[in-house]
Amino acid sequence: MRRGLPWALLTVLVLAQICYPLTGGATRAALTVATVVLGYLLSVGHALLSRGARTAGALVAVATGGGFAIEAVGVATGVPFGSYDYSGELGPKLAGVPLIIPLAWTWMAWPAWLAAVRLTSSRPGRIGLAAVGLAAWDLFLDPQLVAEGYWVWRDATPALPGLPGIPVSNYLGWLLFAVLLTCALRPLAGAAADRVDGRDAPMFGLYLWTYFSSVLAHAVFLRLPASAAWGAAGMAVTAAPLAVTLLRARRVGAERRERHPAPRPGVDAPA
Repeated sequence: MRRGLPWALLTVLVLAQICYPLTGGATRAALTVATVVLGYLLSVGHALLSRGARTAGALVAVATGGGFAIEAVGVATGVPFGSYDYSGELGPKLAGVPLIIPLAWTWMAWPAWLAAVRLTSSRPGRIGLAAVGLAAWDLFLDPQLVAEGYWVWRDATPALPGLPGIPVSNYLGWLLFAVLLTCALRPLAGAAADRVDGRDAPMFGLYLWTYFSSVLAHAVFLRLPASAAWGAAGMAVTAAPLAVTLLRARRVGAERRERHPAPRPGVDAPA
């Protein structure tokens, strides 16, 4: 049951995200909130079940607490993202920040970190890959949610080509916080956060699903081709090597099973 829970939550999350482009208005806003809550429960629940209370607590403290703090500073001062305001469509606010916003940071921070751990043993390499893997998600997220009117930028210049309405400072601010987050996560989470194993397959699935489904949704269903291209390029830094590594490991495992098949009870037993 414990091992199946992350897969069950991931399945519900995928179904909710498939429904997103098929809805609109208040229903779409409610679905956005529900999706973020599901993603949060999935990542924090996986950290708790696979690594224990220390790791899950560190994830909540750094990503949720830190995410709220930097968003509150951002809304009040414009630093480090730029000047922006949230609408009231994302639910209750505290200090001008919808309470689901720091949950979104947490949702993607954990699979991004585990992907980096899977790809490299270098501490600086892990921090870099995880930070880019988290921050690049906003190349999808911000254009999508600004288009929905969930927040608005007061000064959106300079902007990336094809992504008007969102300043470059937003993406740089995401990257800055993502670096700080990943630098703090490992020391607080403990050595358990520095290893990956078979229990982490749902998190790798979450990260790759987010990548590929976002490219498809933006390019086809949401009619945001520029964010599809920018997001595809940005998240590929982490997603592409992760996909290749997992496919290679799967192929190697299949070849080993072919060379050394498991004994069949009653058939392969010695006479």
